[in-house]
Amino acid sequence: TMKIAVIEDIQVHSDLLCSYIMKWSEEKGNSLTLEAFESAESFLFQWEEEPDFDVLFVDIQMAGMNGMEMAKKIRERDETMVIIFTTGITDYLEEGYEVEAMHYLVKPVSESKVKTCLDKVLERRKWEDYILVHTEDEICKINTEQIHYVEAMGHGCRLKIVGKNSSSFVEIRESISQMEGMLEKTEFIRCHRSYLCRTGGIYRI
Repeated sequence: TMKIAVIEDIQVHSDLLCSYIMKWSEEKGNSLTLEAFESAESFLFQWEEEPDFDVLFVDIQMAGMNGMEMAKKIRERDETMVIIFTTGITDYLEEGYEVEAMHYLVKPVSESKVKTCLDKVLERRKWEDYILVHTEDEICKINTEQIHYVEAMGHGCRLKIVGKNSSSFVEIRESISQMEGMLEKTEFIRCHRSYLCRTGGIYRI
């Protein structure tokens, strides 16, 4: 199931975009969860508790926090969420590269372009997989292809994460056995009672 959010402060644009997304879902036979938000602030409030959104359709020009500022906040914690901007102007193209937006849809948004974007997302999801884990103070969504190994630490674990330009460690509350269950369909083996190791090479985006 794909989880999509539409962040748009003009109701007619939000309704139209949601209708295109639901029509695509029906045509593809793919189940999805779709939620609409009137502002960047309202989305961020929910995202703090539910960081498992896969795709965002974000209006750039909104009252209060604009869509670009919101995207930058998301990228501080999530490198992989698909961000698609909707806008009436193209002044933000350069900033869009900074937050790695997948696409710009210029208003009035066309149904065919929305469907093309979602087709690309679907293709990308065929080789990407994510898990949700708990750190000391938040829930994190992690691309399993970026996990180098898992090390048991006390009652939890430590993940070695290889990102686009760096590597880091993330300490989580899940046990090594719980992680083994989460990663059972991926390229990991329990090579030691305290370690889950990748059987293939390290993945880099």
